[in-house]
Amino acid sequence: MPRPRRRSIGREILISRRSLRALDGSLHRLASMLGQLNGRIERRRKPRTGSRKRHSAKARASMVLQGRYMGYMRQLKPRQKAQVRKVREATGVRSAISTARQMTLCLR
Repeated sequence: MPRPRRRSIGREILISRRSLRALDGSLHRLASMLGQLNGRIERRRKPRTGSRKRHSAKARASMVLQGRYMGYMRQLKPRQKAQVRKVREATGVRSAISTARQMTLCLR
């Protein structure tokens, strides 16, 4: 049978110091979090059921178009964005989206 390894007292003290240092850091982080609460206790909010506002089909479609427009605009350079804005003013969102899509395909 192999003999169990013995650690020196110095090694044990070193391990204990590391553990205490880690515990001290954790307590400092916890104290700073509690200090930010300023006496408030944060509780989990109950999920809201049925209180969400329902959007009409027209509003949902508008939001989808807006999201597509924004997604393409994010990828464009400032000069291209200005061009797409002019197209949007002149002919509408759908044509602006197609213009922006063509510009992003040219980038790839």
